[in-house]
Amino acid sequence: MKLLLQLLSCGVICGYAGHAIAQDVYPNKFIRIITAAAGSNNDWGARLVGQELTARIGQQVIVENRGSAGVEVLVRSPPDGYSLLFYGSVAWLQPYLTQVTWEPIRDLAPITLSMTSPNVVVVHPSLPVKSVKELIAFAKARPGQLNYGAGGAGASPHLAAELFKYMAGLSIVRINYKGTGPSMVGLLAGEVHLMFPGLGSIAPHMKAGKVRALAVTTPKRSRLLPELPTVGDIIPGYASESVIGFFAPAKTPSAIVHRLNREINDVMKTTDPQRLFASGVEATSTTPDEFGQFIKAEMARMLPVIKSAGFSN
Repeated sequence: MKLLLQLLSCGVICGYAGHAIAQDVYPNKFIRIITAAAGSNNDWGARLVGQELTARIGQQVIVENRGSAGVEVLVRSPPDGYSLLFYGSVAWLQPYLTQVTWEPIRDLAPITLSMTSPNVVVVHPSLPVKSVKELIAFAKARPGQLNYGAGGAGASPHLAAELFKYMAGLSIVRINYKGTGPSMVGLLAGEVHLMFPGLGSIAPHMKAGKVRALAVTTPKRSRLLPELPTVGDIIPGYASESVIGFFAPAKTPSAIVHRLNREINDVMKTTDPQRLFASGVEATSTTPDEFGQFIKAEMARMLPVIKSAGFSN
């Protein structure tokens, strides 16, 4: 009888211990990916990765569209690996542009950079320029008379345009729209002269001949648009592209961050490149540290550009 009680006691204790261990296994419940507005490249990319992660880790991964509030939602979430952020440059440059409650280096744990996409210098067909060189000359002869359209402050179309102005020494007026869609409508209607949109959003209009593409903003010619020269061919050192990566809240355990890094990078490495190309993006991958260093370098590089544009806090 005494032996039986000892065995039963051991069984209960071992059962609780096993339960505790199971509770500590990550992940043991659904994961949410917080991202920008529905229909954006961020949204499409988050859903692609989320679908593949669900199959890989055996837990449901859901996408939550929070628009410009996404970063704040993440930093207020528990640092347990169950809330992730899939965002671009707004995540690390927004504090330079507006008053926010978070600080990127302090409040975000970089996981990996996952997708890149070229921005494209496009003009309305009524503008009599057919190259970046001609555009610069035309703008210099008309300071303050040309304008460009952009959606959210700190997003890649905005920053690519401001970097272009800064490095070429141009005076071009920014026309602010509430998102990429409305700014694209403005360009097609001739309300604005030029834009620096992401390839995914402008490609259909390029094919239809509704805009004239002059160059890509990437450091070298893009595999997605090999026929277009780069802005850097005319302005040495110019480089700007749309980049999107994954973050967790600061203080998320390192083991979880590195597990997510491995899983997400594997998803990107095994995804059919043509599936990505169709949406105007290419896959990439980094370590958490590499992504963190990239963010710090971009913050340092873009601060004088943002100050010059008059947006810096």
